[in-house]
Amino acid sequence: MDGNPICQIALLGFGEVGGIFGHDFAAAGLRVSTFDILLHAESSHSAMLAKAKSANVRPCDTLEAALCGADLVISAVTASSATGVAGSAAPFLNGGQIYLDLNSVSPETKREIASALNESPATFIEAAVMAPVSPQRLKVPMLLGGADAATVAERLQAIGMNVKPVSDRIGVASAIKMCRSIIVKGLEAITLESMFTARRYGAEKLVLESLAATYPGMGWNGALPDYLISRVAEHGKRRAAEMREAAQTVADAGLEPLTALATAQRQDWLAQAIAEFSLAVPKGKNFAWQELADAIAKASSETEEPARKS
Repeated sequence: MDGNPICQIALLGFGEVGGIFGHDFAAAGLRVSTFDILLHAESSHSAMLAKAKSANVRPCDTLEAALCGADLVISAVTASSATGVAGSAAPFLNGGQIYLDLNSVSPETKREIASALNESPATFIEAAVMAPVSPQRLKVPMLLGGADAATVAERLQAIGMNVKPVSDRIGVASAIKMCRSIIVKGLEAITLESMFTARRYGAEKLVLESLAATYPGMGWNGALPDYLISRVAEHGKRRAAEMREAAQTVADAGLEPLTALATAQRQDWLAQAIAEFSLAVPKGKNFAWQELADAIAKASSETEEPARKS
């Protein structure tokens, strides 16, 4: 493939990641287009148009229109949509285009995406995003995989992306991501379960003191519990979906994904509780896990009380 500079980018999906990348690419002087199914939904159409205008990104009515002329195509959709989007894009892709899939899916799903693009002349590269996007934005670290990963990495670095090629085989980068997520998302889930339980017994202070003594330097007596639980509160549904992909990764390796599935269930539980009880959850420094635990406990008891009386 050629080493021409990337001048035009198509974003498939204009959610949190697409919005951040689109804004920053456009601010750097690149031409950016996007296609998102929410542009066709009556309830979200106006908001999506306003978001695109604010980011200086061109919204497109069709997938084909978004892809036309793009040097780089970035797929940033939901895990469940990644393969289907690749299949839909394949007929409209041309030689010289890079199709970069950065969705959090299993290695086998990445290989399915590659297969969906087999008939396309575009170059497929898998990307594994290794940290939250919002603080670091384009500088968020990513691992790349694919036969042309090293060459593509240089072109992506030239437009400000923080990428590192790790393998010429599809699936390795995603395996690293998924195995890391078993630890990271698992720590979030067990912290959530432990702290919410301890809070109901009035024991959280001593539990945290014990953890701080056992693991000094981690921050158990500081900001760590708030940070871990806030990630679930803000992104629980998406993180649960990622953990189901991690569970599939474990299963594909011949192991039973006991921990990964349990993590997905606990992440889903918090997202569902927040939605069910219509709780307003502060973000950033205003977040306090104790307040969220108390709000859920209160709402749960108020729901259970009429049921007991009946």
